[in-house]
Amino acid sequence: MNETALGFSHFLAQADPVARFILATMLLASLVTWGIIVDRLISFGLLRKRNGAFLARFRKARSFDEAVREVENEVADEPCARLTRIALDARLHYTACDAAHLDAAGGLSEFMTRALRQGIEEETERLERGLSILASVGSTAPFVGLFGTVWGIYHALIAIGMSGQGTLDKVAGPVGEALIMTAIGLAVAIPAVLAYNALTRRNRIVLGRLDAFGHDLLTLAVTGTPIERGKRAAPLRLAEAV
Repeated sequence: MNETALGFSHFLAQADPVARFILATMLLASLVTWGIIVDRLISFGLLRKRNGAFLARFRKARSFDEAVREVENEVADEPCARLTRIALDARLHYTACDAAHLDAAGGLSEFMTRALRQGIEEETERLERGLSILASVGSTAPFVGLFGTVWGIYHALIAIGMSGQGTLDKVAGPVGEALIMTAIGLAVAIPAVLAYNALTRRNRIVLGRLDAFGHDLLTLAVTGTPIERGKRAAPLRLAEAV
């Protein structure tokens, strides 16, 4: 067999059903990984643009009623707008219910803090969509590729033993082709791991900004006036408010 006959195409032609299944699994994992990456990149781009536009309008509001007008007549399709709707619903529910019972649970501030914290948790679930798949692919793909390599080398050595030709030129080709599985596993795992780390960091930044927005929103709803940026102290994180 000449050198031009060796390679991935030759390995694929000689692969048994198990090896073909592993290759198909790796291909599917790669497609899913890149699909999630593209979807998250597009989603983050739209989120940044829409959130920026909403915050620009929100910061002009001098009262809570002015802020909620920004979401009353439009579809809330960004985290800050959805959080504003949650704050509005919480305040309407508070005023519609018996205040004596709600005051016993901590008053308007406590009631809205819990509602906003729940809203932030829901946004966290949205932002983390697909991350578990990336983590799974990144952690298992190298081992699946290694299993394919071991399987391929095993069958290559059996074939070489049956032929009775164990010279280096006869062994190097089949073994090298089997090692392609390891390369495929790494090629699938590396983008998944890098994307997982990048998306996790971006989620942490988005959630930090959303938490700060929730504090501003809570202050505006409870006090009726926005926080003066130049006089603002360290923000109270909603996660620590209860």
